[in-house]
Amino acid sequence: MVAGAPSGVRRGGRMTAPPPVLEAHDLVKEYRRGRAVDGVRLVVREGERVGLLGPNGAGKTTTLLMCLGAVEADAGSVHVLGHRLPAGRSAAMRGVGFAAGYLPLPDRLRVHEYLRLYADLYGLRAPRAAVESALEHFGIGHLANAIGTELSSGQRTLVGIAKASLHTPRLLVLDEPTAALDPDIALRVRTGLLDLCARHGTALLVTSHDMVEVERLCERVVFLAAGRVTADGTPEEVARQFAQQDLEGVFLHLAEERDRERAGRGRAEAGAV
Repeated sequence: MVAGAPSGVRRGGRMTAPPPVLEAHDLVKEYRRGRAVDGVRLVVREGERVGLLGPNGAGKTTTLLMCLGAVEADAGSVHVLGHRLPAGRSAAMRGVGFAAGYLPLPDRLRVHEYLRLYADLYGLRAPRAAVESALEHFGIGHLANAIGTELSSGQRTLVGIAKASLHTPRLLVLDEPTAALDPDIALRVRTGLLDLCARHGTALLVTSHDMVEVERLCERVVFLAAGRVTADGTPEEVARQFAQQDLEGVFLHLAEERDRERAGRGRAEAGAV
C-alpha cells in the first residue's frame, strides 16, 4: 500500500471506501468569455492524495475555488466535510487548509509571528506548540525569526504550507505548491505532505504543472481539458488511457489538443468576419 493511502473500513468482511471529504457534482461556471467549467465531478476521500491537472485554461483554478466556496457555481453542488457550500462554508473551512505558491506573506511579520497569528485564528489550544511543530515538520525552524522580505520564493511556499497545516486539517488544498522550486525545497514539501497524510489521514488536493512531482506525490489524478474531466485514475491508468508513457506525455497531448482547438476557432472567427 502506498504510504498515506486511504485504507478503507472493514464492514461485514468487506473493505469499504473511506468517507468523502469533498464531493463536487456537475459543476458549471460561466464567464463572459465562455464556459470555464462544464459538468465537473470530483470526489476526494479521507486520506487520499489527488492531483487536479490540465493545461492552462482547463478550468483547474476555477474548480478549486468553487470547491473552497470562494467562487459560487452557476450549477451543480459542492459538499466539504458534510457541509453544502456556500451556505456551510464557515463550518467546512474549519477543517480545511489552503496554500498557493502565488500568495504573498506579510512583509513585516516574522515567520513565527505569522504562524502564531493563524494558530490563534484557528483557535488551537496549544498555539505555541503547534507553531513549533509546523516549523520542525517542514524543516524551517531556522526561518522562525525571518521576515517575509528575507525569504526566497521556495521558503515562502514552505511557510504557506506550514500555515495551512497548523490545525491538522482533514482536507489540504494546494494550488501550484511546487512551482519554480529548487529540487531540495520540492523534496522537503513532498516529504512533509506525505508524512502529514500518513500520520493524520489528511486528504490532499493539489494542482500543479510539474508532472514528475505529481507522480511522486499523488496516488490519483484527475485531468481537465476545456472545463471537463477527461481522465480520472492512478497515474499509470491515465497514462495508458492516452497511450503515453507518463503524465508529462498526457499533459503535452492535452495542451496540443487545446492549441489546435483554439487555432481552429480563430480561423472560423476570421472567416466569419
